[in-house]
Amino acid sequence: MKALLFAALPAVLLRGCPFSPNSSFDLDVQPAIVQPIIPGQPLMLLVQVIDETDGPGKGEPISLTAAAPNATVTVEPPSITPGQVAEVTVTADEAAVGQDLIVAIAGQRADTLASATKTLSVTEGNIDDFDELEATAEQMRDLFIPWLAANHPELGITSQTAWTPQLASPYILVVSHYLFLSEDWELHVYWHVMIPPYDWVKIDLRHRLTEAAYSHSFEISSRTDPQETPHAIDPPAELWR
Repeated sequence: MKALLFAALPAVLLRGCPFSPNSSFDLDVQPAIVQPIIPGQPLMLLVQVIDETDGPGKGEPISLTAAAPNATVTVEPPSITPGQVAEVTVTADEAAVGQDLIVAIAGQRADTLASATKTLSVTEGNIDDFDELEATAEQMRDLFIPWLAANHPELGITSQTAWTPQLASPYILVVSHYLFLSEDWELHVYWHVMIPPYDWVKIDLRHRLTEAAYSHSFEISSRTDPQETPHAIDPPAELWR
C-alpha cells in the first residue's frame, strides 16, 4: 500500500499538498521567499530533516530525491541526517517560462516517507546577458577576501579559495545580488547601486553542509572610501534567492 502511495506522490504534490504517510520525520525547505528565475539560472533550495521525538529510526539517514517539470534538478548530498543540510538545485528550461514551476522533494527512511514542495516563478531572460554583473560581483566579493583571511582565519577563506558563481535575482534594481559557492561556503554579495557615501556593499556567509541560514555577515559602508574597512553586522534572518 505504501509503495502505491509513494508512486502517486508527484500528482499529490502538484496540487500543492504535503504528503507524509505514517512519517516519523518532516522535510523543511528554505528559503521561504524566492525571487523569479530565468532559464539556465541555477536556483538552490535547502532541505533539512525534522525528526519527531519518538519516531522510528530517529537520527538515521534520509534518502532524498527531487524533480520538477521542464527543469533539471540535482540533490547534494543525496542522503542526510538531522542537523545536516542538502542542496536541491533547480535549473529551469525555456519551456518553463511563464509557468509556476513546482519542485517536488521526497525523503525516505526505510519504509517511512515524507515530502515537501516549492513553487518557483520562471520569467524570460538570457543568462548570457549577465556576464557583466558576474564580473562586478567578483570585484565586490574580493573587497572582503583579504580582510577575512587576516581577521577571520577560522573561516578558511583566502585568496586561494575557489568560487563557483551563481546568478541570483537578475532583475532586482538599486541593490544588485550574486551568489558564490566554495567547497565549504555559500557567499551572498550585494551592493547598493548609488553614489558615495551610499555605495555600501555587504556579504553573508552560510556553511553549506551544516547551516540553513547565514551565520556571518560583513559590510563596507562605502566601497569607494579608502578609509572604510569591513566590519561585522547582524546576519539577515532570511536567505536570499
